Amino acid sequence: MSAIRHIRTEVFKLKQAEFAVAIGVSQSTVSRWEKGVAPSLTEMQAIRSAAVERGYDWNDALFFEAPPASIEGDAA
Repeated sequence: MSAIRHIRTEVFKLKQAEFAVAIGVSQSTVSRWEKGVAPSLTEMQAIRSAAVERGYDWNDALFFEAPPASIEGDAA
């Protein structure tokens, strides 16, 4: 699982389209991130801001650390 997908599914708990709206990007941009294209610094700041605004426990290390493997394995 990519770091961005982990952030979207485990921190925000949103679908791609919902996450895209929360961040202010297109759903296709989120899809590209999840396939390995790194978000820009500005986009990372938007993700951080959206998390903080929603009161989520946030740590910038989420962008750079490998997410924990799921119990079923990483099918994505």
